[in-house]
Amino acid sequence: MPRLLFLGLLLLAATGCTSSLFPKTSPLEEVVLSGEGRDKVLLVEISGVLTSAKPGGLLDRFFDRLSLPARFKEELAKAEDDEDVKAIVLRINTPGGTVTASDILYHEIKELKKTREIPVIASIMDLGTSGGYYVAMAADRIVAHPSSVTGSLGVIMLTLNASGLMEKIGVRANAVTSGPHKDMGSPFRTMTEQDRAIFQGVIDNFYDRFLRVIEQGRPNLKPETIRELADGRIYSATQAKDHGLVDVIGYLDDALGLAKKKAGIEEAQVVMYQRSGGYHPNIYAQGPGGLARTDRIFPKLDPVSLLLTGGTPAFMYLWLP
Repeated sequence: MPRLLFLGLLLLAATGCTSSLFPKTSPLEEVVLSGEGRDKVLLVEISGVLTSAKPGGLLDRFFDRLSLPARFKEELAKAEDDEDVKAIVLRINTPGGTVTASDILYHEIKELKKTREIPVIASIMDLGTSGGYYVAMAADRIVAHPSSVTGSLGVIMLTLNASGLMEKIGVRANAVTSGPHKDMGSPFRTMTEQDRAIFQGVIDNFYDRFLRVIEQGRPNLKPETIRELADGRIYSATQAKDHGLVDVIGYLDDALGLAKKKAGIEEAQVVMYQRSGGYHPNIYAQGPGGLARTDRIFPKLDPVSLLLTGGTPAFMYLWLP
């Protein structure tokens, strides 16, 4: 019976006949996690791989789920309209993601702070590396969990060279292009030195942007110090604190307390936004975005998928050990 149900759902997804059987995305609703009073501290989750792509799993075909930037903007817009929201805590648990998705989240926080002068505190949980740290630069203070890992400040782009394998199995890929670099990055040919130089130029531009964002977020650090720290290595919470990359080593409760202190309030409700039917018993409950698996969001990082699909390389602020 379960197998028949699964096959039935799969058939519906393949034919597109699911719109009337499964609900569309419902508006966000506020849920109180703890505390009391009229004032609120909003807890916003930033987790999984940062990407502008919508979730692409099988069950996601049946539910109209938003991309991370869309959901994030929706939450910030709701907070902007609520005068009782006095502070925001970003609960960060991400290795980073694409350059653009990381920059969008950073930009949206900065835009909110232009219209609402409220403190924003970043709380790094397990991971706040690369693009996750980039987003944290929009916060007023950064609290790192004692066992968190941050750093990996820089840019990465992965490509796959399958030309040797193709020759062994007797298959040749031919591309007709309008210019010599149109198929640069293709897994079906060897990267030339000119190709590499072009890619490196783009990566250097994105790296320089990362450095400028850190300079704005960490004004007490000298530019030359930031460049030394941003060589791609990771840092423990203690190391990050010693280098001035984070402000406080503490727990999520400490970040919430710091948010209230910065907002000048003593009592406040800690709230999250959820979709209808969600369950959030405490401050560690997963938010509406959920965790994004790297292999679902970036199938191109799988060598076999890259070979079969000719996936385009992505520029990423991502720790990818």
